[in-house]
Amino acid sequence: MPELPPDDTAALAALRKEQAARDKTLKMLRTAMRDFIEYFDDPLVVEIMLNEDKSLWVERAGQGMVDTGRRIEPPEAERFISIVSTVTQDKINKQKPFLSGELPIWGSRIQAVIPPGSTNPIFSIRQKARIIFPLEDYVAKGIMTETQKSVIVDSVWKRANILVVGGTGTGKTTLTNAILQEIAKTRSRLLILEDTAELQCSYSNTVFLRQREGFSMRQMVRSSMRLRPDRIIVGEVTDGAALDLLKAWNTGHPGGVSTIHADSARAGLIRLEQLIQEALPMPQRTLIGEAVDLIVYIERTPKSRIVKEIVAVHGYEDGAYQLQSIA
Repeated sequence: MPELPPDDTAALAALRKEQAARDKTLKMLRTAMRDFIEYFDDPLVVEIMLNEDKSLWVERAGQGMVDTGRRIEPPEAERFISIVSTVTQDKINKQKPFLSGELPIWGSRIQAVIPPGSTNPIFSIRQKARIIFPLEDYVAKGIMTETQKSVIVDSVWKRANILVVGGTGTGKTTLTNAILQEIAKTRSRLLILEDTAELQCSYSNTVFLRQREGFSMRQMVRSSMRLRPDRIIVGEVTDGAALDLLKAWNTGHPGGVSTIHADSARAGLIRLEQLIQEALPMPQRTLIGEAVDLIVYIERTPKSRIVKEIVAVHGYEDGAYQLQSIA
């Protein structure tokens, strides 16, 4: 067998070294997670939570939160958090008793707090969606009506800009993934912008951009404009990037989707105003009224979620948003 050229040999060695480091990290994490790894490997589990009383709770898709009956002692919990801190290079100690980031390799979002920030170590791990539920499943499970599904599908094909609104843990990202399945059928070129990797789209003509230090959401939105997008999707808008996103939607790139934290459809528009004011002193209500076409408000129930209302936005006139509840 002929010898590899020196450059190829070096590249192969580098790949092997990288794979060895990845395997080592994976082994460390799985060992540290031995008290709850079964839940982490369960494709239906979307969140794993450790409370101050040592109780371990999980939330499965469509089933709500339950106490597993498992208890994790503080030394074990702190050991796990310490290992995550090491592999993510995000220091956590008494002076900085919190950690916020992603689990390497998997990309699951983690938030952790240790004493003195809490009585005992606590954490919450938000899993990336591993099962994408189509809109048909939402209807079958009673989360939305057939009429609501038809409105969303029709809006996708009409290239309406859709704002998915809801509180924490209401399933905004999961619903957006379902909407992305419909958007993929249009064969549009998609630019998906996120802080934490949560959205999924298997359509090949899709580009994912991730927020990093030195590459803010505002910079991502501006960069996406030069990457020939048909539609721009933002996982969650949380800052002044809202202004750039609405401008993009309103100037040749319609048919996008974004999520925002708020407790009603109308409150979603007010929240947009607040975020825009991080970039400009004026809330730009006319721009919001022109750029946002449809608001889908999803709400958590004791056992599941429900699409509470779908509202069409017909602009901003006479000092008020022109809203029409349509489903």
